[in-house]
Parts: sequence; C-alpha cells; structure tokens
Amino acid sequence: MSSERIPLAPGTRLLHVGPYKTGTTALQGAFHRARTELAAHGVLYAWKGRQAKEPAVAVTGADPPAAPWQELCEEVAGAGDGRVMISSEFFSNADARAARTVVEGLTGGDVHVVVTLRPLLKILPSHWQQDVKHGRCDSYEDWLAGLLRLSPDQECPTPEFWHRHRHDVLLERWADAVGRDNLTVVVVDDAEPDRLFRTFEGLLDLPEGLLVPEDDGVNRSLTLSQAELLLQLNRRLAESPWKSYPRRTMVREEVVPHMQAYRPRPGEPRITTPAWAEEAAAAVAEEMVARMAKLGVRIIGDLAALTPPPAGTAETAAPEFIPTAAAVEAVLGGIAAGSAATRARQARLASAIEDASIHKVATKDLLRVVGRRGFRRLRRTFDS
Repeated sequence: MSSERIPLAPGTRLLHVGPYKTGTTALQGAFHRARTELAAHGVLYAWKGRQAKEPAVAVTGADPPAAPWQELCEEVAGAGDGRVMISSEFFSNADARAARTVVEGLTGGDVHVVVTLRPLLKILPSHWQQDVKHGRCDSYEDWLAGLLRLSPDQECPTPEFWHRHRHDVLLERWADAVGRDNLTVVVVDDAEPDRLFRTFEGLLDLPEGLLVPEDDGVNRSLTLSQAELLLQLNRRLAESPWKSYPRRTMVREEVVPHMQAYRPRPGEPRITTPAWAEEAAAAVAEEMVARMAKLGVRIIGDLAALTPPPAGTAETAAPEFIPTAAAVEAVLGGIAAGSAATRARQARLASAIEDASIHKVATKDLLRVVGRRGFRRLRRTFDS
C-alpha cells in the first residue's frame, strides 16, 4: 500500500481506464474544467470533450481502430515531453489485443495506467440503475440473480459487466500490456471523495487543490422511487404502441436529466442490495482482492476497503409512491421530450416540402416554398 506523493516522470502518458462507476465522471469533470490551469503546469488533458470516449470506443471496438483513436494518438504525440492525462472508462472494455494497441499508440513518453476501484457491493446498484437509464426492464433482484446465480445454461443479463468488474482480471490484462511497474491501483474512498483528486494531482505533480469537483448533478444517482418510476416507464415503452417511439430521445436525453436535477431529501430510500446478493458479491470481492494483492503493482489506498462486510440489508419492496418534486421533474422531462420530437418531426416535414417538386407541393404551402426558394437564389447571387 502506498499513499505518498510521488509524481510520475515528465513526459508520462497517464492513462486512466476506469472502470465504470469508480468516480470516473467526477474526476473527468474536474480535469475538463481545469484545462487552462493544467496547461500552465505542463499537463495536457487529452481530447476535446469531458473524456476520451470516442477514441476509446474506436480502439476497443475495431481492428484496425477507427479514426478518433488516430486523432488522439497524434494529439498525445504532439505534447512532447509534457505530461498527458487521458481518461475514459470505455478503455476498460479493451481485450488483451486492444490494451496492447492502446499502450503502443500513446507515443512520446512512458505510458502509465491507472485503475480506480470501488467495492463491488457499491458498484452493483450503480450499474443496474445506469442500465435502467438506458432502457433495462429487469428488476434489480432479477438482474442480480442473472449476475450472481448463473447456472451453466443461463445467459448473463449484462455480459460486459464481468469483463469490466472482474477487477483482478482487468488488472492482469493491463499489466500484461504496460508492465506491472507501470500500473497503479487507486482505491476510491467514498468517505473522503476529495482524496481521489489529490491522488491524481500527486501523480501529475500538480498543486494541491487545483482539481475541483463539479456540482451540477452530472450522472447523479437515482433514488429507489425514481428508479422504480423509470423501470415501469421502460416496461411500458417496450409494449405496443409505445415501442415505436424514439426511446433514446424521449427518455435518455430528456426524462433522465430532469430526474437527476431532483435533490433527494435526507433519509429518502436508496436502492439497496438484498442480503443474499451482498453475500455472493462479498465472496467474489474477497477472491479478487486476494489475487490483486499478489500482482506486484503499485496500490494507493487500502485494498481491504474493497471488501466491506455484508450489511445484511433487509429485502426492499418496490416503493408505492414518489415524492411530488421528483415526479414533477420526470413529467417536465416528458414534456421536453415531446417538444423535441415535435420540432424534429416538423423540421423533417419542412425539409421534405422544400425539396419537393413545385407541382407536388400543396397549395397552402406553395407561396411559402416559392418565396424561400427565391430568397435563396437572390442570396446566392449577391454572395457570388
């Protein structure tokens, strides 16, 4: 276990691969908002968005990798002997081949991989609710049963889960690609969330306090009642006639963000893991930690924190009501989704009318279409 501040060498390409639900969103937000300050200290936060999602998807999903990966490699190479930070949990989807491709592509300095870890018991409810945000219709208990009680003839409900969250295997995969001396594990402490920022400041030789978390509700967890509301909505949208609606536009891009704007009251019920699943997950976690301790990689934090004892949580029934304020936010999201769908439909209709032959345009639209086409021609004449 190591907690001292030992910066990585200048020119290091620091690659944070997640995995999901280990403080990635908070960390990426802090780096994204501090780009100018980072540059002043010789650190490049690579890629143009909050995280390097597009390059990570490009390199883990195709062989050879798609264009965004090459763009990222060129940006990193252009940093010269400055330190570079690259972060995306989508890198945790890499298989052994893709991991080697990633390490080989980040030229200009030594590559050092960082893996952030939280207890499996805390990742499970976070992962399920994220799946619900994307349309999952399985209850939490059914989803857990598919992950933790699999028989040989059962199909895992989320096949990628164990690829990302069998953490001992994840570490082995990246250690084989980058070398054990170039891999650091950071154990995330939910009781001291700022420690994650201080750790990365130390790795990159940044002043303490430079990284500041955002407070805008990005990726905020759902309460138990919100998750149940969204689950029931998913199930209805999977039925006729609703399944023909653009669910991503209606729910993921409008309803969910509005729901996350709601700030729960103290003591409002959260998603809880049933006792049988806690025990099963704890057994897996103990096995993973035992293997990770023998890998010989640098560990910042206490691996024992990854194996908290099961709390023996009582079974939680689905809530029968949702707070009014939370319901209002969900309804507002639905209204926004309906407005967005209407605008998109009107735009498609207008485009079809504008492109149609004059003799096919309805009389009521004829004057408007002729006027717009005449205006476009006149503007082109002046522009030329």
